[in-house]
Amino acid sequence: MRVIVGGEDRARNLVVGGDNATVIMADQAPPTTVASLSAAAGGGGGVGGTVAIVNGGDEEGRTESGIHHHQHRHHHHQSHVVNLYPLSCYYFGSRDPIRSKNETLSERILRLKSNYETRGLRTCVEAVILVELLKHPHLLLLQVRNSIFKLPGGRLRPGESDVDGLRRKLSSKLSAEGDSTATEWEVGECIGRWWRADFETLFYPYLPPSIKKPKECIKLFLVKLRANQKFIVPKNMKLIAVPLSQIHENHKSYGSIIAGIPQLLSKFTFNIVEI
Repeated sequence: MRVIVGGEDRARNLVVGGDNATVIMADQAPPTTVASLSAAAGGGGGVGGTVAIVNGGDEEGRTESGIHHHQHRHHHHQSHVVNLYPLSCYYFGSRDPIRSKNETLSERILRLKSNYETRGLRTCVEAVILVELLKHPHLLLLQVRNSIFKLPGGRLRPGESDVDGLRRKLSSKLSAEGDSTATEWEVGECIGRWWRADFETLFYPYLPPSIKKPKECIKLFLVKLRANQKFIVPKNMKLIAVPLSQIHENHKSYGSIIAGIPQLLSKFTFNIVEI
């Protein structure tokens, strides 16, 4: 099951897929629950960490593994806790389409080569954003042309820091047009890096010692959401929430980078916050 937000529909609907689909008008106040969904629709067991339920406002949190009694262990544990808020907490709207490159693979390779000669290593930053639906962690993905799945993010500008660049890209893709300060994106730690050795090869989660001049690096950052955050999606894109259990090692559908995210998240504990 996938949750699809936005697209070309001017009514700005939140569409929950499945045989018993529920449509919620995004311009209305978000409901507290998403109805007409079976518990089985969320997929199998949660991949990537312990899932615990906490009350809203409980800053300490509770996990299934119990309470740590030593202060240093408690702080270490808290640094790896991610609060997941229900999908229904968020507002989803749409805005005018953004310009996208419509190029062949050979044209893209030529463009990458030209940019490399001018700027050197291409560095991209992408966001891992999680929400809760049916007690399962879901990853937010952008879908382009109904076929390509992408993490929100993009290429850094020369001299731009990872955090500043990712915040800029998130605002350009998921915030109201021209309002880069509307959303304060909380960029957390870098959880993974992928490297492209040359322009024709795929990405790998390591850099071989024999490669002295890699052509591209993609860094994945965990971005934590607050309750009641707004997502404004361009009409030529869709924002999709996919269960981690569906993404796990599903290279064919989502590619190696996205399919490897559940493993990268295995060190985190997910606190499902009840609103």
